[in-house]
Amino acid sequence: MSVITPPRSALHAASPPGRRRRVRAAGLALGLLLLAAVAVLSLAVGAKPLPLADVWHGLADPASPDYAVVHRMRLPRTLLGLTAGAALGVAGAAMQALTRNPLADPGLLGINAGASAAVATATVALGVTALDHQVWYALLGAALATVAGHAVAGGRHATPTRLALAGAALNAALYSYVSAVMLVDTTSLERLRFWTVGSLAGARTDTVPALLPFVLAGLALALLVARPLGALALGDDSARALGAHPGLVRATVVATVTLLCGAATAACGPIVFVGLLAPHLVRAFTGPHPRRLLPWCAVYAPVLLLTADVAGRVLGRPGELQVGLVTAVLGGPLFLHLARRGRVVRS
Repeated sequence: MSVITPPRSALHAASPPGRRRRVRAAGLALGLLLLAAVAVLSLAVGAKPLPLADVWHGLADPASPDYAVVHRMRLPRTLLGLTAGAALGVAGAAMQALTRNPLADPGLLGINAGASAAVATATVALGVTALDHQVWYALLGAALATVAGHAVAGGRHATPTRLALAGAALNAALYSYVSAVMLVDTTSLERLRFWTVGSLAGARTDTVPALLPFVLAGLALALLVARPLGALALGDDSARALGAHPGLVRATVVATVTLLCGAATAACGPIVFVGLLAPHLVRAFTGPHPRRLLPWCAVYAPVLLLTADVAGRVLGRPGELQVGLVTAVLGGPLFLHLARRGRVVRS
């Protein structure tokens, strides 16, 4: 049986510790600068482009004519992009570390599809439209999809290849179900058609506050489990020798991914490839250890998501392209590149 793994980074294979620390610090500084720049662009770019001075006045001065545009539309959208991006990036990095599969991603393994199916069902069958209610159904759907994927892949004997195949099958089945639900109920079709593509446009002032407790809980769990997750990469026996508990680590990672993906999907729909690509970008600075990889992904993944959102507003004028479409169009070729660049090893 074969799995695709990336070549070992030459940068971290031979670099002395001092140089690695400088590279990590430079990578973090670059990520924070990019994050600040793309956040400002997200506030400035839209149907009505705003100069930076007007963005500042719209943020700080309630009497500004742009105050409503900035505070009611663009600021909630930007904050949602920051929050959902961090959630998806950390979830993707944790999933890749857990499965030891560099092509793993919550969207590719069916977790986002499970959250989407649960939210669509709750919207159509129960009339649930409020985000603070939808997020609970999304968490339930994400958890059920995670359990189902591992069960189909062989449970404790699951391999990265089996998990990927099980996730592909779950994705196909669950998204077909969501499409069928939308076609049966025309009222829900109008309400869900943008959400199922993945969009930040529906953000309101109360969106991020409703989302934040779940994302913060997921991020806290991710940081808590980062060190033992790195030990788990050496194998269960080695991890036990280092003081880690493999079963507890796996359960914690599953809970982490469920919280992060469920919350992000409830707020902005299923967005793919952000959680896949961010860890690959970050590893150039941090190396493979989750203790450094996860926090850096929380910085770089929002950069990817907000950049895609801004690009969708520019390319789709006078309307806009949903961010899920942009990430899919850009992420597909990059995913194929990663798959072709990886080397096949026996497991």
